[in-house]
Amino acid sequence: MTDMPIKDAPQKVVEQSRLRVFLDSDVFYMFKKSPVAVISTIIFASLVLSALFAPLIAPTNPFDPASLNLMNGFTGPMTPNAFTGESFFLGTDDQGRDVFSTILYGMRVSLFVGVAAVLLAMVIGITLGLISGYVGGWTETIIMRTADVQLTFPSILVAMLIFGVAKGITPVEYRDQMAIWVLILAIGLSDWVQFARVVRGATMVEKRKEYVEAARLIGRTPYAIMLRHILPNVLSPVLVIATISLALAIIAEATLSFLGVGAPATQPSLGTLIRIGQGFLFSGEWWILLFPAVTLLTLALSVNLLGDWLRDALNPRLR
Repeated sequence: MTDMPIKDAPQKVVEQSRLRVFLDSDVFYMFKKSPVAVISTIIFASLVLSALFAPLIAPTNPFDPASLNLMNGFTGPMTPNAFTGESFFLGTDDQGRDVFSTILYGMRVSLFVGVAAVLLAMVIGITLGLISGYVGGWTETIIMRTADVQLTFPSILVAMLIFGVAKGITPVEYRDQMAIWVLILAIGLSDWVQFARVVRGATMVEKRKEYVEAARLIGRTPYAIMLRHILPNVLSPVLVIATISLALAIIAEATLSFLGVGAPATQPSLGTLIRIGQGFLFSGEWWILLFPAVTLLTLALSVNLLGDWLRDALNPRLR
């Protein structure tokens, strides 16, 4: 008989106690009592899981040229094709690709770009916000004035400018391969300001509290104070902003791809699919545009509703 279960027992007790604390918390209680939050979570989780397991769910790989049949082009939803007799749940596009499959694969690109861009914006914004709020002086002035200047321009224009510059300095042979990463960089650099402003304000409040003064007295470095003491206490508003920013990043990616400066044709996102479908809207093939647009709307709306609920749940004044 080994002693492994005895060693693992304390860890399991800690994990169970943390789970119990979460299940007994006010946030989880408010979540259960909010039908909007529950429904939004179910919808968002369903879309994310559908995108993650697209290779298993999608009937075909729409971006594999060997699986395409041009004779299936412009087949309506649940309508047998006049030439091949095949039927598709959401119809096909001009290249004979299954629209349902293209939506699943397109969501993967949109979600990846959105999440990665928000993470990049969070890292930049939190870092600059902590530094400006804690250090102050000319450092704060330079960072915040830069943020104010960037706020005078629409974020989509800033993203387009960054995308154009980054793509221009990328070698031609690598542009399609690097397009997604350039898109993440463009959206992330255009959305860091809101994180920096919120974190700066919260840091200026926290650095005057007793626990920060105590940390200074025992010899903690400014880096350690910002990272270990102040940062955990300013993450609540950041989490709310990140949730709402995810929806905005997904929409920004779709907008850039719709304008033709986003995801490449070899890795189309929901925005690219909407741009393709828009060209056939007035010729009667409405499903090529409608279903990707509805998917994008549902995805962004569910994230926005979750962000609104999270903002209310983490606000002690509204409890």
